[in-house]
Amino acid sequence: MLRAPAADSNKDVILEVLKRFVAVGTKVFEIASGTGQHVAHFARALPNVTFQPTECNGRYLHSIVAHLDHYQLENVRIPLFIDVSKRFDQWALPGDFGPHMVDVILNINMIHICSPAAIEGLFESADQLLNETTGVLLTYGPYSVDGFITPQSNVAFHAQLRAQDPEHGLKDVKYLERIANRSNLRLSERIAVPQNNFILVFSR
Repeated sequence: MLRAPAADSNKDVILEVLKRFVAVGTKVFEIASGTGQHVAHFARALPNVTFQPTECNGRYLHSIVAHLDHYQLENVRIPLFIDVSKRFDQWALPGDFGPHMVDVILNINMIHICSPAAIEGLFESADQLLNETTGVLLTYGPYSVDGFITPQSNVAFHAQLRAQDPEHGLKDVKYLERIANRSNLRLSERIAVPQNNFILVFSR
């Protein structure tokens, strides 16, 4: 069962925002669930919400299952292997998490460490999965705003990511807005949260 310090430090901040968008019976689809700490935390706090975690990393898939077993969570589905850079029609989804059946999509700390194809895939799949009138996509992470990265620690983090992979690094909010608009989503909120990150709310 893997644990990431960052996941423990931001889980309550994200949960408070998530609570605004869920009710009894809400279905939440998480893309790139990482170690499973987030989904386990959210599911314990929101027992009347059904969560579907996903990952493309084998070690993380095993870790998610370990977290679910440890907490005996009945409102979390077995994690799916999903590579968000692949076409949506190649995904293997359960029948009740099919097109336009999802209320909320969660995507935490992925956008700055993935390819442009994965970012495009995130928004295109959100368009396919989300309820056509009320669905929302919540993304969390560090971003640049109007071409500027602040503070200096994020500038250094961006440079480090780009050195490891030129496709990685902090993405600008306006760039994400343009991609979202092509997928019938609009940026409805930009919420500043601790540690120089944002939660972006994309809605129909």
